[in-house]
Amino acid sequence: MNAQEIIQAIEATHIKTDLPVIHVGDTIKVGVKIQEGGKERIQPYEGVVIAKRNGGISETITVRRVFQGVGVERVFLLHSPRVASIQVLRRGKVRRAKLYYLRERTGKATRIKQRFDRPIKSTKK
Repeated sequence: MNAQEIIQAIEATHIKTDLPVIHVGDTIKVGVKIQEGGKERIQPYEGVVIAKRNGGISETITVRRVFQGVGVERVFLLHSPRVASIQVLRRGKVRRAKLYYLRERTGKATRIKQRFDRPIKSTKK
């Protein structure tokens, strides 16, 4: 057993299996675990997936939303213990792998058409 196989075996134990299928252009709601004082709560973060990177345990998504007129982007590790839940709200119809062009657009120009040929399969915890 070489080093690569050992790393893959360890990573396989930490990979989440209950994640929904996420595509670029989808509108999703991510439940993020936040520690405030001594309490832990789940904070929802809703936005459009503008990028997906890597695969396996290091898979990340970049989610963008506009909050009080300011664009906010957050990068989430999909298999992180801080990500409590991911829910796909809407499928988007896009023709690009990265939607970085949405950064320059404002208002109604940032809308993405809805896609109906990919059904939303909800997997809640």
